[in-house]
Amino acid sequence: MAKTLSLFFATAIAELVGCYLPLLWLTSKGSPWLLLPAAVSLAIFVWLLTLHPTASGRVYATYGAVYIATALGWLWVVDGVKPTWTDVLGVGLALCGAGVIALGQRQV
Repeated sequence: MAKTLSLFFATAIAELVGCYLPLLWLTSKGSPWLLLPAAVSLAIFVWLLTLHPTASGRVYATYGAVYIATALGWLWVVDGVKPTWTDVLGVGLALCGAGVIALGQRQV
């Protein structure tokens, strides 16, 4: 389970970096050269999604919750905006849903 969560976290970071760098360029806060590492980061993001051995729809659904949590961490660390209690509640609900999806696939 820890390996899967780590993989999801790495995937979320790759996606966030791949989207953040073009944003910097588009808002004139960075060079067009940022598009190169952004493209590499997005390619890594896609590759990381392929490393999960279960059905892709289930992987994407579960990954979504981890992405939400990671994005709020990004909001705090990179953007300097402290998440509100509703942000934390939303992340908790999303992670609970992901837990139901992830644990529900196991055969008992």
